[in-house]
Amino acid sequence: MINYKEKFTLDREFYPSRDIEITVESDRGRILSSASLRRLQKRTQVFALELNASIRSRLTHSMEVAQNARYIARTILQELKKDNLETFALEEFENAFISTSEMTSLLHDIGNPPFGHFAEETINKWLNINITPLFDKFKIEDEELKNLKSMLLKDICNYDGNAQAIRIITKLQRLNLSYFQIISVLKYTRAAYENKPSKEDTLSYIKKKPGFYYSEKEFLFKVQETLNIKEGHRFPITYIMEAADDISYLTADLEDSVEKGILSLDEVYTIICNECEKQNEEFLLEIIKKQYKKAKENEEPYQFNMFFTFLRVSLVTSFVNHVSKIYIENHQAVFDGSFNHALLEYDKQSIYYKAYKVLKDISMKYIYKNKEVQTLELQAYKIINSLFDVYKPLLELSSNDFESLLKDEEIECFISQRLIRRISSKQIVAYQNDVIKLDNDCLQKYTILELYFRVRLIIDYISGMTDDYALEEYQILSAIK
Repeated sequence: MINYKEKFTLDREFYPSRDIEITVESDRGRILSSASLRRLQKRTQVFALELNASIRSRLTHSMEVAQNARYIARTILQELKKDNLETFALEEFENAFISTSEMTSLLHDIGNPPFGHFAEETINKWLNINITPLFDKFKIEDEELKNLKSMLLKDICNYDGNAQAIRIITKLQRLNLSYFQIISVLKYTRAAYENKPSKEDTLSYIKKKPGFYYSEKEFLFKVQETLNIKEGHRFPITYIMEAADDISYLTADLEDSVEKGILSLDEVYTIICNECEKQNEEFLLEIIKKQYKKAKENEEPYQFNMFFTFLRVSLVTSFVNHVSKIYIENHQAVFDGSFNHALLEYDKQSIYYKAYKVLKDISMKYIYKNKEVQTLELQAYKIINSLFDVYKPLLELSSNDFESLLKDEEIECFISQRLIRRISSKQIVAYQNDVIKLDNDCLQKYTILELYFRVRLIIDYISGMTDDYALEEYQILSAIK
C-alpha cells in the first residue's frame, strides 16, 4: 500500500512544527541559508579553480539538478492525479513532494570535497596509508574491541561525498531539517564500515557506495524507524534527485568544454553524430541534427548558445517524461525504497538510456581524460595530500594530550598547538559532542573511538574547504605564499 502520509511526517530533532507547509518552508529556508551550500560556488564541478563564471561550479550544477527535480516531481504528480492523489494520500503533500525533491537536489553534492570526485580517491588513499598504522598501535586481546577497531578503520578509510553530506547536515551544520528531508539525501544506503554487496543482493545498486558513516549511524536508524523505512532501503524522493542529477549531465559538461575552448561547437556536433552512427542511436542523432541546423541559421555569435539551449530543452523534456513514467510504473517498489535501479538506467534497451550512454561516453573520452583536466587533478592530488600531511601531528597525539590541547594547555608538541587554532570551531564542536558521549570506563574502547572521531575532525576540516581556500592553505603552510 502506498501512503505518503507515512513518509511526510512532522518529525525533526528539535522543535517540530505542527503544520506540513511550515515544515517544508522551514527546511527550504535552512537549506538556502546554509554556509555549506554557499561554499559549493567555489567547488569544482569538472574544471578546478575556474575563473570563468560561465563554467559550472558545484553550486550552479546543483541548481540545475534542483530545477530538473522540480520538473520531474510536478510531472509525476500530474500523472498520479489521473488516478486521484487521495489514492496515495498525496493530496495534502503536493508542495512537500515538489519542494523536498528540489531541496534534496540542492543538497546532493554538499559533502563533495574541493577539486571534485578525484579528491575523494586522494583522501581515501592518504587515509589507508596513514591511518592504518595509527589503529594498528592498539594491541587488543578482547574480541569485541578487535571487531570495533576493524570496523572503525574500514569506516574511516571509506570517505565518500554522499556520506559526508549526511554528516554535514546532521552534525557539522546542525540544520535541524525534517526527518524526511534528511533521509531524502541518503542516496546510497550502505554504511561505510560494511562490505560492498554481491550482485545477487536485492539491494546491490542502492548499496554500491557508502552512504553514511558509523558516526551518524544511530541518528539515521532513528530517522528510518520513525518514517517506517526498512534498513538498506531508500526514501522515494531520492530516486527523483538521482534522475535529476543524471539528466543534468546530458549536455552540461559538453557545453562547458566549448565555453573553455577544449572543443568547438562543430567538433561537438561531429563527435556526437559519429558516436550515434557507430552505436546505431537514432533518437539522439535526430535531435542533434535538428538543433545544430536550427542554431546554424542564426548569426555566428549566437550559434553556440542557441545550440545548447535548443538541445538541452529537447533532451530534458523527453528524459523527464521518461523517468517519471518509470517512477509511476514501479511506484510500489519506489515508495518502499526497494527499487534497485536508477530511474534512467532501469530500461537499458530504451532510446533514452542509449542516448544517455552515448553522451556519457563522449564526456569521459573527450573531457574527463583531457590533458588540462587531468593536470588540474594532479595539482589537486598534491594539495590534498600535503594538507593532510601538515595536520597529521594532531592525529599522532595521545587522547590525553589532544584533550589538553583543546583546553589550551601546554603540551610538548609545539606544532600541534599552532595547527589546532586553524581548525574551524564548528568541526571542533562536532568532535567534542561525539567524544563527550563516550563511556570512559573502558579505556581501550574510549581511546579507539576518540581517535576515530579525531580523524573525522581532520577529514571534516579539509574536505569542507573550497578549492581556492585549500590552495591558499596549501601555499601558506608550504611557505610558498
